[in-house]
Amino acid sequence: MRGVSLQNFITGLPKVELHVHHVGSASPRIVSELAARHPAAGVPSDLEELRDFFTFRDFAHFIDVYLAVVDLVRTPEDVRLLTYEVAREMAEGQQLRYAELTCTPYTSVVRGIHIRDYTDAIEDARVAAERDFGLVLRWIYDIPGESGIPAADATLEYALEHRTDALVGFGLGGPEIGVPRAQFAEHFDRARAAGLHSVPHAGETTGPETVWESVRLLGAERIGHGTSAAQDPDLLAHLADTDVVLEVCPTSNIATRAVDRIEDHPLRAFVDAGVAVTINSDDPPMFSTTLNHDYEVAAGLLDLDEQGVADLARAAVAASFAPEDVKTRIRGEIDAYAG
Repeated sequence: MRGVSLQNFITGLPKVELHVHHVGSASPRIVSELAARHPAAGVPSDLEELRDFFTFRDFAHFIDVYLAVVDLVRTPEDVRLLTYEVAREMAEGQQLRYAELTCTPYTSVVRGIHIRDYTDAIEDARVAAERDFGLVLRWIYDIPGESGIPAADATLEYALEHRTDALVGFGLGGPEIGVPRAQFAEHFDRARAAGLHSVPHAGETTGPETVWESVRLLGAERIGHGTSAAQDPDLLAHLADTDVVLEVCPTSNIATRAVDRIEDHPLRAFVDAGVAVTINSDDPPMFSTTLNHDYEVAAGLLDLDEQGVADLARAAVAASFAPEDVKTRIRGEIDAYAG
């Protein structure tokens, strides 16, 4: 059966992921352990109750739940546990070789973790993950847009004054409605001047104008989601002509109601317009998905065979900010696997 065969192929395929959130990657197993450490936070530690907890009514409710899990990360030890265990599940369950993990240090610092301790914790976990699992991790620091300019100022400071070699990108997440991109233009200018790549979210819950703003004002090299770009042929042409990559997260878009039905997902429209895309899982445990599953969804939407799926994996390597030797190694693994 082609479906089973393709599923097995995807399961074993070496992959990279470029749009996946640090806290949002906490599986029920990890959340349960953190909730047991901090019962006053109000997040259930029972696995069955957690499944109900992660059922979202809409994007706003998802943000509420996400922030409740953020509130469980209260100490450097929590940060280290979260990071290392997320890396374990990426490597062992998804065959990830490289991931750019989007971190939001501001939400941890305002809860009492000093940025030095936060950085030390994720770096310790990163080094251990590469040693123990063969997974190369890099960081993207993103501004929680709902917290405004103070959060942007702080995130830029963390990125510039407490930078490690593993920090490769500067992003913008959180709600889009009521959070204009223009107010963060100076922050992105300074981050880019320091050599960080621009990777804001845009066009997930707003129209294509937010994607235009992210490209024109924030210098976006990749766009997180960009779902609504499909509504504007001129924008699609611009993205294709300028090699701006869309980080597509199919299951996430359904879970947050950014797209009503998977049959309506614009992934095919992006590819037909010549826009470069990568496939990602966003906040996988919260959306009851995995990167493997999102590859299966993408394969169905694009009618791909094994070689087409392998090309998706290669496209993610090309769009990554990985060191060239890491890219070369992973490409070789994909080629050897795909035959």
